Amino acid sequence: MEKYVKEYNLRTYECDKNGYLRIVSLFNLLQDMADSHATDLGLGMEFCLSKGLAWVGANYHVKINRMPKIHENIKIITWPSEERKLGAIRDFAVYDETDALIMVASSQWILIDFVRKRPVALKEKLPQYKVINEHSLISAFEKLPDVEKTDTDKTFSVRFDDIDINMHVNNSLYPLWAIETLEYSFRDSYLPEEIEIMFKKEGYLGEHVNVKSQINGIQTLHSIKSTDDDRELSRIRIKWKER
Repeated sequence: MEKYVKEYNLRTYECDKNGYLRIVSLFNLLQDMADSHATDLGLGMEFCLSKGLAWVGANYHVKINRMPKIHENIKIITWPSEERKLGAIRDFAVYDETDALIMVASSQWILIDFVRKRPVALKEKLPQYKVINEHSLISAFEKLPDVEKTDTDKTFSVRFDDIDINMHVNNSLYPLWAIETLEYSFRDSYLPEEIEIMFKKEGYLGEHVNVKSQINGIQTLHSIKSTDDDRELSRIRIKWKER
């Protein structure tokens, strides 16, 4: 088992109007790294689907020293850092061109039976799974608080292009929907410093989702629910810092 390393040059479409990496682009990059490494290990999407299995993200925890900017070259390193009964922890470290550590992240993934939609034991289904006992970020993936006071909210429709190969809303969309509820002036003044995401239920094509947000100074809480049956899809907490 070796850590997986990949370099990226940040493209214009991956960055916002101020030139900073978009939050949705960040999570797309982390997903790409996880998928690429799993494929390299022979445990990727095609292999899992052939066995009726799928990796489903349960949590992300990201700490950001600084957000990289347009045309920067960054290096991302990822590795499976811990094995659990029904899933695994995967860590990430992001470096800039000077080899300065600019971001760390940890994520929790659950292995599910794709047909039965139930978690399965990792040891039983993937006995060859190995880990590197090292963490870039130690996270308890604690249960995030609910939104108690709605300061802003917005409703979105789930589009065809929001759906991924697992036939539900791609995980990168949830933080995008969350921050879309915030005022323009807030987004223009602050950058994310820490992001915690708890995925609870799957979202599907054609649904309408409502995002409620609570603003506590430089911390925002977000709850994303389907308006069709009121099931909660995700909770998100973001700590911000001035640009």
